[in-house]
Amino acid sequence: MTFLRNLVFWSRWLQAPLYLGLIVAQGVYVFHFMAELSHLVHKAVTIGETEIMLIVLGLIDVVMIANLLIMVIIGGYETFVSRLYKEGHPDHPEWLSHVNASTMKIKLSMALIGISSIHLLKTFINAPHLDEKTMMWQVIIHLTFVASAVAMAYTDRLMHKPAH
Repeated sequence: MTFLRNLVFWSRWLQAPLYLGLIVAQGVYVFHFMAELSHLVHKAVTIGETEIMLIVLGLIDVVMIANLLIMVIIGGYETFVSRLYKEGHPDHPEWLSHVNASTMKIKLSMALIGISSIHLLKTFINAPHLDEKTMMWQVIIHLTFVASAVAMAYTDRLMHKPAH
């Protein structure tokens, strides 16, 4: 029975390669960001304000996705695989000291709403070139993210409500 318990406990390390894969994906996003930034700088004098705004919104989108990746990589590893023991380190993220599976879900849902908001803003800026059906579905998807986040936060609050 001890062997089985040890095996189950050790199995959490099977997630480590998944987090390494997300680190590689983070590198891909850095590359994509630099390529888009280079594109913006090289074409800055020949493109209009709307195109500049769309490219900048794309850059913000990449940054928000990268932030989401960091939350999942660091928070997920610390929560589900092994402690990082970085308390007291000058770069220790403030949010990491009180992260658990529940707070991670809320933080991730808020990040997804932020990313969705950027996409929706890009859609509205580009509205003359899109059909109403596409715009309607993007709004519905965004509102679904918002409703899901509110439901998760409400459920979390109910679960952690102190007993009277």
